[in-house]
Amino acid sequence: MKNFITIIVSILFTFAISSIPFAIGEEKAVSTTLPVPSKLPYASKVRQITGGVSAVNTTTNSITVTKKIRDKVVEAVVTIDDKTEIMKQKEKKSFADVKIGDKVVVKYTKVDGKNIAKSITIKPAEPESKEKEKQIEKKAKPARKK
Repeated sequence: MKNFITIIVSILFTFAISSIPFAIGEEKAVSTTLPVPSKLPYASKVRQITGGVSAVNTTTNSITVTKKIRDKVVEAVVTIDDKTEIMKQKEKKSFADVKIGDKVVVKYTKVDGKNIAKSITIKPAEPESKEKEKQIEKKAKPARKK
């Protein structure tokens, strides 16, 4: 009976020792085949900024969009690539059509530390007369009641 128990224990011990390399090998295979989510180019979320174009850099194909939020001025430098869609009133435009002072809506993602534009929508400029009317309306005071 002692021999039988000794044989069973030695078989279990051998099985336990021999299964360790298989467990370690599987762990390494899993860690090397699964990509890290932060390293994937599509893992970053799409961001949006609406503001005025304060700079256009044709050598790096980038624009700087400035937006004022309360007392802070937020700037985003966005790079335009071949996949970027530039639209103005449902018409496709090119990078050359983006000018300083344009009001734009830019949707972009962060890839390798750079903001890459997915789409740029150029808002049509308001006529000056409407802007002046709005300013006059804001300055006008309500009439007094007698």
